[in-house]
Amino acid sequence: MDILASRTILRPADYEKTLAFYRDGLSLAVCREYPGGTVFFAGQGLLEVAAHHRGDGPGSFSGALWLQVRDIGSATEELTAAGIGIVREARTEPWGLIEMWIEDPDSIPIVLVQIPQDHPLRRDNR
Repeated sequence: MDILASRTILRPADYEKTLAFYRDGLSLAVCREYPGGTVFFAGQGLLEVAAHHRGDGPGSFSGALWLQVRDIGSATEELTAAGIGIVREARTEPWGLIEMWIEDPDSIPIVLVQIPQDHPLRRDNR
């Protein structure tokens, strides 16, 4: 099977509130819009916020969105200025990444990650 593209699709309880969170709060750039949804660029991936919710209450999502940022300090300042609450302050994890946690309006966890210069993920293993 050849996978040519992928994206994460969210079907929020409140489309407009979630759209504003990702567009205005996180400042994700719009890849494309269609009747009933918006697709955002999210680093090397795409994130789609769809207006067609699958139920009455908030959706269940057992994972998390992982978004790499260049500078966690700057990200913290931007989020605070946008009125987005920090669920867990930035800290260096035992695996060496600097992580901060927030969540979207449907309580979907979002891990913002800064990869330090000396971390193995920055090394070219070719």
